[in-house]
Amino acid sequence: MMSLDEKIFGQMPDGTPVKIYTLRNPRGMIARITEFGAIITELHVPDRNGKDGNVVLGFDDLDRYLRGHPFFGAIAGRVANRIGNGKFVLDGQEYALAKNNGPNHLHGGLKGFDKKVWKSKPLPAGGHSVAVEMSCFSLDGEEGYPGNLTLTVLYTLTDRNELRIDYKATTDKATPVNFTNHSYFNLAGSGDILAHELWLNADKYTPVDDGLIPTGEIKSVKGTALDFTKQTAVGARYKETGLKTPGYDHNFVLNHGGKRLDLAARVEEPKSGRVLEVLTTEPGVQFYTANGLDGSITGVGGVQYPRFGGFCLETQHFPDSINKPNFPSVVLHPRETFESTTVFKFSVK
Repeated sequence: MMSLDEKIFGQMPDGTPVKIYTLRNPRGMIARITEFGAIITELHVPDRNGKDGNVVLGFDDLDRYLRGHPFFGAIAGRVANRIGNGKFVLDGQEYALAKNNGPNHLHGGLKGFDKKVWKSKPLPAGGHSVAVEMSCFSLDGEEGYPGNLTLTVLYTLTDRNELRIDYKATTDKATPVNFTNHSYFNLAGSGDILAHELWLNADKYTPVDDGLIPTGEIKSVKGTALDFTKQTAVGARYKETGLKTPGYDHNFVLNHGGKRLDLAARVEEPKSGRVLEVLTTEPGVQFYTANGLDGSITGVGGVQYPRFGGFCLETQHFPDSINKPNFPSVVLHPRETFESTTVFKFSVK
């Protein structure tokens, strides 16, 4: 049977209670999602022997999230990823944003959607799925963005071991939007992810400068360390990516162009046999290998998170699109509805 339970996860400093939901399916998959940041705190998936394991990085309690973390499992927005120099021009007006990543703006600013307490609504379990809806409101001028924005994110766990994320947003003034779920995955449950094998449905990527801001070019991955058009171990070429810190933090241009819900990536973990497939309607995906972790963070179940302790596949529009007219537009206008879907599908091999 599909099931959904809720309880109090903790309290905000002002006393606001924060709920957490546990979604279960009959095949042993469990997703835990909290109102704080609409964060996926745990995601349990059986391995090839049927043994349960948590495959995302996160914490057991709200207090640890409130102390700060690298966006574990959160919804990033109003604009995920980076905006160069923390500014953009829209309809002839320049907007200045918080610079929280060197000279640049990252993942919505100082208090992005990852730090909001979202409103939640559990939905009745159907025969094949169970879901919880998260919603938040962003005021005109919040973090420097124009327009009053309403966003709903529907998390659905299916009996096919899929966690589906549906986004829907509206605004009363033209504004850039780019939402993603920032889960860090580790299909082994602990250790590093360098032996994980990745395939990406992407022949091209967007080169970046030293601040990880796209240059505006779109280049072929052929002959580079970014070529995952054939399944390759993540650690095979991670020192050859050209970043100051070894590892990956790159946006890939998906071959389907965001025109339909289609396969973007597949990851296999040889020892556990777990397989993750990522489908999305977005035109890009940021592949990040937790280059900034260093073993100082301890998460769910006392697991320590070392460098390369997880990987992110952040389905998205391209970074700094608002300043790159040749990239797919991220501008949402009044009387339009932004809609996007990403599916994390698990199996074993």
